[in-house]
Amino acid sequence: MHIETFQVFCDLVETTSFSEAAERNSISQSAVSQQIKTLEDRFGVTLVERGRRNFSVTPEGEAFLSAARNIIDAYRSIEDELSEMRDVVAGRLVIATVYSIGFHELPPYLDRFREKFPEVDLQVQYRRSGQVYADVSDNLADLGLVAYPQERKGVEIEPAWKDRLVIICPPGHALAKKTSLDLKSIDGERFISFEPDLPTRKAIDGMFAQAGIQVKEVVEFDNIETVKRGVLIENAISIVPSESVRSEVENKTLVQIPIDGKFIWRPLGIVRRRTKAITPAMREMIQLLKEKKAGG
Repeated sequence: MHIETFQVFCDLVETTSFSEAAERNSISQSAVSQQIKTLEDRFGVTLVERGRRNFSVTPEGEAFLSAARNIIDAYRSIEDELSEMRDVVAGRLVIATVYSIGFHELPPYLDRFREKFPEVDLQVQYRRSGQVYADVSDNLADLGLVAYPQERKGVEIEPAWKDRLVIICPPGHALAKKTSLDLKSIDGERFISFEPDLPTRKAIDGMFAQAGIQVKEVVEFDNIETVKRGVLIENAISIVPSESVRSEVENKTLVQIPIDGKFIWRPLGIVRRRTKAITPAMREMIQLLKEKKAGG
């Protein structure tokens, strides 16, 4: 039995007219008659007395009318409550992100979000790239942020923004005074790498292959902070997102050198579970991250 049937009965009683009840509900007059008969057969009672000139509601019909109105009111209350929930930005929001984004690019946007939506319990989990996809797919995180996003089963990817890759070195390094470098200029240089399974490492390896160069790999690390530390300790170079060395460049503990040519952008993506409904908190966070995309 559908909620519309209760509404048809209420309209019939209010208008005392099968034709007007039909018009109100955008159905035929015969459909109204059939729905009333279905109700009467279902409950084994007569709800209305049908006559050529007189229309009346039986005592059983009066009781049914009261119950039907209560059901309709309850249904509309549910609709109103759910509608309000769609617009209330509250609850828990878990973001899984790789270290370079989470430590260096995300914090200002987290601050803005928390200030604007204090009712949201915003949590950030720092993961390797593969675990970000897994957490979102397994519903352990609502959103993920990764570099060089790839389509995976069970998740959807929305483009976020791109960050600029730069060469970094200590201030005393032989390349530190350069205003820009192409990749051929670092052929044979001592290089601090990311671990081979990380997307940024794979992209950098591809850049080197296209440029036809080889570097002297000193050591591999699994996150941006240890890469930067390795560059200082080993007096070597590396390639990292420019945002990740902003404070070191400002404090003059590291030097960043722009890369000439096409190998300069690292795309980032927002990961979400394909079958997960977008909550208001998710919607607002995605919009905030899209604003960064628009800002470059």
